Amino acid sequence: MLAITGGKVITMAGQIYEPGMVLVERGKIVAVGPLNGVPAGVEVDDATGCVVMPGFIDAHCHVGVAEEIYREEGDDTNEYTDPVTPHLRAIDAVYPADLGFEDARAGGVTTVATGPGSANIIGGEMVALKTAGQVVDRMVLRAPVGLKAALGENPKRTYGREKKMPATRMASAALLREALAKAQDYQRKLEAAAAGRGERPDRDLKMESLVRVLRREIPLRVHAHRADDIMTALRIAREFNLLLVVEHCTEGYLVAQELAAHGVMAVVGPVITNRAKVELKGISLQTPRALAEAGVTFAIMTDHPVVPIQYLALSAALAVRGGLPEERALRAITLDAARILGLENRLGSLQPGKDADIVVLNGHPFDPRTRVIKTYIEGCLVYKDLNI
Repeated sequence: MLAITGGKVITMAGQIYEPGMVLVERGKIVAVGPLNGVPAGVEVDDATGCVVMPGFIDAHCHVGVAEEIYREEGDDTNEYTDPVTPHLRAIDAVYPADLGFEDARAGGVTTVATGPGSANIIGGEMVALKTAGQVVDRMVLRAPVGLKAALGENPKRTYGREKKMPATRMASAALLREALAKAQDYQRKLEAAAAGRGERPDRDLKMESLVRVLRREIPLRVHAHRADDIMTALRIAREFNLLLVVEHCTEGYLVAQELAAHGVMAVVGPVITNRAKVELKGISLQTPRALAEAGVTFAIMTDHPVVPIQYLALSAALAVRGGLPEERALRAITLDAARILGLENRLGSLQPGKDADIVVLNGHPFDPRTRVIKTYIEGCLVYKDLNI
């Protein structure tokens, strides 16, 4: 058993203990509370003067898929040969030795959702991983954690310049609808066969992935920066009764009430970026505040390698500069991020029964001077700052 003692324990479940103690056994948190004595015979990590929090969660990045250092040798982000590829699985592209995972642990990031890029209308299945491990299959928390889709400039630019569909926003929406309609037909055939009213159709990996979305087993996670693209994603999600997560949501402040009214969640960012393309014209640090005020559940991302993953907490801190309450910004990289990934029963707060994914810092995570001292994943020390 491990006892992390003496620090300011921010549980993200409403309680703050100073000084506090977190007890860990067999990879799980078994107790959290004020420091009133340490059980005999336990290993003690003295965190006096430090902040103890749940590990940070980056709900949208490409770590392990777009490898650090490498170019095409290690870049498996986009399959440019076909605009509709729902059957691609990010797990098949993740390289556990990517230096991005090392940076994540050094930044206190213990969980990521990683996946395909946004060149395709439907890019493939995303996966939620712990950031430590040598075998990707043992790092997996949930696979798939969503089906990646994209609207706006990226698919238009990728295929339109080749005189292929989609070259317009209309075609982008049409291709997405077409794929979902085909999946509805496939689903009906499966259901008819299960009821004894016909033969089971030949297996179709593309359709299998889309059927999971139609059944609301996983969300459709749509890359959309501009408000018009966000509304197209919402329109299609309503047509097909889908769970929708808007990725980036740059102009979400313009349609925040619409998102809230339909229970749509969002992953906002990257925050630390410039107007690298037209659809980023409306970028604003006030987007998270507007979403919060409307009642939208959202997380904050790095989109690593766009922003290095170790700067996830700094990204959330900048949202505070834009008017987001500090507690809500912390939730955007812990508990609310876990909710968007469907993992709130395991991650995002320091509570008994949850995974012992814990970060120890020498100050508040939003202070740029703060350093991560230690990072634990399932109770195992996976990072230690040797300079402190």
